Amino acid sequence: MDDNVVRWDRLPLPRRSVIATGALGLTASAVGAGAVVRAEPARAAGATRKITIYAEALPGGLFGYGLTPGSATVPGPVLEMWEGDTLEITLVNTTTQRLSIHPHGVDYSTDSDGSPLNASYNNPGETRTYVWRSREMFAAAGRRFMPGSAGYWHYHDHAMGTDHGTGGVAKGLYGALIVRRRGDILPEKQFTAVFHDSTINNKLAPNTPMFEANLGQRVEWIAIGHGNLFHTFHLHAHRWADNRTGMLEGPSDPSHVIDNKDLNPGSSFGFQVLAGEGVGPGVWMYHCHVQLHSDTGMSGLFLVRNADGSMPAGAEEAIHRFRGHTHTAGDHAAHGG
Repeated sequence: MDDNVVRWDRLPLPRRSVIATGALGLTASAVGAGAVVRAEPARAAGATRKITIYAEALPGGLFGYGLTPGSATVPGPVLEMWEGDTLEITLVNTTTQRLSIHPHGVDYSTDSDGSPLNASYNNPGETRTYVWRSREMFAAAGRRFMPGSAGYWHYHDHAMGTDHGTGGVAKGLYGALIVRRRGDILPEKQFTAVFHDSTINNKLAPNTPMFEANLGQRVEWIAIGHGNLFHTFHLHAHRWADNRTGMLEGPSDPSHVIDNKDLNPGSSFGFQVLAGEGVGPGVWMYHCHVQLHSDTGMSGLFLVRNADGSMPAGAEEAIHRFRGHTHTAGDHAAHGG
């Protein structure tokens, strides 16, 4: 057995992530809020997997997607599928608003587009099924290959407020979609950071998410851009290869190694790192590197605990400093902006 392959059945279960299981006869709705349904990929591609998602109104005028009634979150659950498989999503609209679910990076017919253009949406109280298909790369002319679906993508509403779902996206109807290639290494933890206008997951610092992992854990980040502003995503003390997985495939892999990447409306990317690798435990910042944006609240914390889960020296003090700092536009002016 290859010691470098992470076994799916020996991993802690990441929160709010799901690979629906068709062959095992399980669905996300059967296991409760925050649960993970992750299956080993079939030996041959082509499995059809089914889940149910509930669109719900949330406090503060927000909306979210959830795997069970009453479990909606912002962002919604991480949806995963294996390249070559099909995902059938039954979307239950429990709200009083027109809404839908629209994916990036996968194949679908017009009736699963999730857009009013194709009359593909849920009216208030309506249930509708959307079918997303994925495919593996295939040979093309000239000794070239057409790309498959594997990658870090996302999904979002495309019908609330306007025919483009502007109201739904602004109020939290979005989430991560991962299409994995067979043989991919699976993470122990997953974090989704959505940069939307001036917020991260519809929150401003110091109330932005604090993501946590133990030293050495394999962590997967999914970064998504929405709204109307240009952003960049920067993670302190960690770096990744700018390719599909964030990992180099060998010593001669030409992928650039980066720690900062553009994150514009509609774009997404992901990568895996080993928490604290080379730098040790501590509190590390992630933020938009557009200075005005980070000054006004587009920053959060990545807490890398000691390997045994205990707090590293200085971590509590750093967290208190972050939470006690007032992020304002005045900060930018005071520093020469």
